[in-house]
Order: sequence, then C-alpha cells, then structure tokens
Amino acid sequence: RRSSDLFPSVHLRGGAMSQRSQLLDILRDVKTRVQDRLGNAEDFPLPQFVILGSQSSGKSRLIESFAGYTFNFVSGTLGSRRPTVLEFRHREDSKEALWYVQKPGETGWQQYSLQEVQKQVGAAHEELGKTVSAQPVHVRLEGPNVPDMQVVDLPGFRAFADNADALALQKAIADLNESFMEDKNNIMICIEQAGDAANMEVLGRCKRFDPQHRRTILVRNKLDKYYGDLHSSNINQWMEGMGDIPPEILKKTYTMSLPHWDTSQGQSCPGDFGKMLRERAAADLTQTRERNISAKFEKMVGFDNFSQFMEREIETQFANSVQPVIQKLTELQDQMTTQKNSLEKAVSHSDPKAVVAMVRDVGVSFGHALSFVLEGVVSAKEGRQTLEEELIAFHDFHKSRGTYDERDLLPSEEFENLKGYVDYFRDELRCASFDFRLNGGAQFRRLMWEVEVFVRFAEVCEEVKKRDIIQARGVAMQVVGWRDVVVKILNKEAHLKMKARIRYVGERLKFFFKSQKEAVVEFMSSIRGSADEKLYSVLYAEHVEQLKNNPMVKEMVFDTFDKVVDRQFDSFVSLFQNTLCATFNNPWLFLKRSESGAGGPKKRGYRGCVPANFR
Repeated sequence: RRSSDLFPSVHLRGGAMSQRSQLLDILRDVKTRVQDRLGNAEDFPLPQFVILGSQSSGKSRLIESFAGYTFNFVSGTLGSRRPTVLEFRHREDSKEALWYVQKPGETGWQQYSLQEVQKQVGAAHEELGKTVSAQPVHVRLEGPNVPDMQVVDLPGFRAFADNADALALQKAIADLNESFMEDKNNIMICIEQAGDAANMEVLGRCKRFDPQHRRTILVRNKLDKYYGDLHSSNINQWMEGMGDIPPEILKKTYTMSLPHWDTSQGQSCPGDFGKMLRERAAADLTQTRERNISAKFEKMVGFDNFSQFMEREIETQFANSVQPVIQKLTELQDQMTTQKNSLEKAVSHSDPKAVVAMVRDVGVSFGHALSFVLEGVVSAKEGRQTLEEELIAFHDFHKSRGTYDERDLLPSEEFENLKGYVDYFRDELRCASFDFRLNGGAQFRRLMWEVEVFVRFAEVCEEVKKRDIIQARGVAMQVVGWRDVVVKILNKEAHLKMKARIRYVGERLKFFFKSQKEAVVEFMSSIRGSADEKLYSVLYAEHVEQLKNNPMVKEMVFDTFDKVVDRQFDSFVSLFQNTLCATFNNPWLFLKRSESGAGGPKKRGYRGCVPANFR
C-alpha cells in the first residue's frame, strides 16, 4: 500500500513531511524535558488528538486506519483501562513499520516487535482489572506509510452498569476521559455510529467542555449499516443529522465506513488492511453518489476525505502551537532566572549577621503586606473559608489541644452544640456572607460581627429575688443606695460571664491572624508582573522569594509572627478585663447615649442610654 493512498502529502511532499516529523519530535521532547524538570507539564500548550467514543463505536479501528496497520492492543472482554498515547512518525528511509514502547519513568524508547508491544500494552491494561488509571501507556510507530501525528486512545464510555462494581467503573472511566476533555490543548475526535444524530451521547459530553465545538471533530462511523435507509429524497437531510447536528460542527463532521470483521474469537484482519480501507471508502462514495448526494456533503463522506481534512488540521494545529510553546518556554526561563537570582542572594546572605538582617527585612515586608491583606486583596485565595468552615476549624483546633470545653465556645446554653450555633447564623440571622469563602479584611469584618453576636448573649439568666436585694444592700455604716445594689448584683452575676466572652473574642482574633500567613505570602507573590505592581514596594517580590525558597527564613518569620499574635492576645485580654473591672465598679460612666442632645443622664434620665457597643 502506498502512503499517498491515505495521506497524499506523505508521497507528494516527502521533504516537508520529514521536516514536520522533526518539528513534532522537537516539540514533544521539549514537553518531556519540561515535565522531567518541573514534574508537571499539563498546561504546556502542545495540542494532541484524543479519541472519544463508547465501547464498540470503532475507536481502535479509526486509529488503525490512521496508522495503516492493525494492532489490537486490548483483547478480551475487559477493554482499555488507561490512556494509550500513540505517536506516529513518518520515516521515508524505513522499509517496514518499527514499534517502540516508552516505559513509565523513562525518557527513552525501546524497540520491540509488534507482538511484544501488543503483549506489553495488553498487560498494562489487564493488570488494572476493574479499576482505572490515569498513567498512560506510550507507544511509538515509525514507518514509510505513517503520517506525523499523535493521538490518545481513551477507554470507551460505558452506557450500562448492572451492579455496584460496574457502576463504579463506569464513573471512573467517565472521570478519566473528562479530565482530558477539559484540557484546552486537546482536540477531541468524537466517534459515533452513523445512526440517529439525536442519540449522540458522546457528542453531548463534548459539548459540555467545548460549547462552540471549536476543538471537536465528529466522525460518524458504520455508514454501510444504513445504506438501505438512504435514498435521493433524504440523503442530504440525513447528512445534516435531520437538523440535530449543530451547524458549527457540521463542517467538521465526516461520515464513513471502516473495515470490520468478527473479532469475538480474537481473529486477525482477514486481508490487506490498506486495500480493505480503500474499498470501504470507495463504496461509501459510490453508494452516496447513486443517491444524488450534494457536492457539499460528498466532500464529507469516506475515510479519504477525512484523512485529507486531518492532514490540514494537523498542519494548522501544530503550526499554531509553535508560538505558544516559545512563549511558555520564555516564561519558564524567566521563572528559572528569578529562582536562580533568589538562590544566589540566599547564598550571599549566608553570613550569620547578614541572615539576621535579611530575616528582619523579610519580616518587616511581611508585616506591611498584612495590612494590605486586611484592607481586602481580591486576588488572595489562600485560606478562604465560609463562616461555617471557619467556626468548625476553630472548634476543632481547641478540641485537639484540649484548651477549652465545647460549652465554653458556645454563647448560650440554648445551643446544644456547634451545629445549632451555625444554624442560628444561617437560618435566623441570615448572615449575608455566611456561604461566601472569604479571607483577609472581608473575613475579619465578618468575624467582628460574629463575636459581637456572641458577646451580646451575655445576659443574667437568673431571676433577681428579694433576698438578693437585701443581701446586696447589707449592713454598712454609710448609706447604701440603689446604685450600689445594682453594682453588687452585676459583679456577682455578669462579671465572670463577660470575662469568658472577652477571652473567646481574643481566641477568635488570635486564630484568625495566625490563619492569614499563607494569604499574605500569596499576595506578595502575586505582585510581580501584575497591573498593580507599581502600587507596592519592590521589596515584596524579592522578600517573598526568601519566604518560599528558604524554609529557615519562613519558619523564623512565621514563628515570630505567631509570638507577636500571642503577646497581643495576652495584652488584649488583660486590657479588656481591666476595663470590665472598671465598668462593673461604676457602670454609670460607661453608658452610651443612643441619641444626641444637650444634658447628661442626671438631667435627661437613663431612658435614652444603651450599653456600649463591643467595637
């Protein structure tokens, strides 16, 4: 079989094909090296074709048609359980097909016979049993009749599951395939049977990730099954899917019949595969022409037309990828240069005195950056929590350390547990920011509202009896007024409760500030290269590299920050407890009028006075 029978440019432009093959190898090697060095190249802008379809839709046969060789890697009833990455490379100097396998964790290729490749790939799938793995199998095919392209054969979607294990496998395969579908660099070749277009389930899945079908190609397979249903009055409408195929993908829809034979007993191809492929393509065109198919749709029938389209698509996609690859490499080079400079500075600061000065400077920048986070930095995402998540984390923190009983962290006996307190904010107070994930200043304002609600639950629940009044008045040499009675009763019933609530407020504030450290680091990291870069100190970007790349510096700065927060907590509690003592000794001086106007309490009475707001 001549290479021009499938991909014409292989024969007509051998030199160009060789150059393109070298280009693909270069791009692929660049991606591999980036992945080896950085550990992750998922966002590398190199396109690849992923084959999607349900079981028995013809995915494997389409890939074999691309290659021009039959190689059923997965036999039996299990089917594929992991991605199979197939790299096709055209080699004009090769007289036969050469097969290679790249083993996990290795960068080189090892050559094997086709039978050995089938054995290794089949074993890699079968060893998973009823489970699925995202770890791919890499296979490479080189030959004179092979086009330059790379495809990823994914497990077929399963439409039916009659037990729990089958249902779990069905979901695992769907999750695996969708992880490839959501990658913007992947071009999806969706294979459906050429039947009722309204039942194209896999195409519907593709639409979820590619609504405009910009990176979706539709292949309608097994056209020969429907020859009897087609005639001159309906063939053009049938090619349009009777109106069910979206117009934006219709121009990338190809209908064909691929070679097929009974493989239930593991039978191999009964004849020359290339010849069978050409015969099927010719039969598709003959049958549709006899039914007066329009010239527009005739170009979308048969594998020959599809292969020419793929030829153009491969050239377009990989030509368009060169500039993004260069841009990505430039970004990586800038990152490596920045990291190198940071490490060189760290070495230069290895002198003990220089280390102390450097850590002090980093700490100063960290403290200044905290003020910006508390003012509200939208870009900072670290540590974002809903109010419910924040309260649960706070309770779990103290529960794990045994510092407080759960009852001490609830404002009233009316709440049986934390869930009741959380439900109170959600259902009764209807906190507007309850379900919003916040950090920084927005989270602080919500915290202040929560602790104010907590403090306002401090009430004297016991009923004041006549005996309490008499005991409060007592016996004294001087006259004991009603003011003195109120002071004594408040000191007895309310002082201790308010002290406990002040401590709760301090603990909440301490927990909040200690949880903002990573958000501050994220803010400092986001400044370089942003539109707001000129609004902040240039030292932030320099000092954050020390925090990220030097564990010692990070530990010292964070440890000092925690000690400062602990010290401020002690000062806060001491200050407010002293204020409480003064308040309960003479509460009349701490009343705040709710309305303005001349005259004090003695002239206007206490009707217009309310207790001071916590803030």
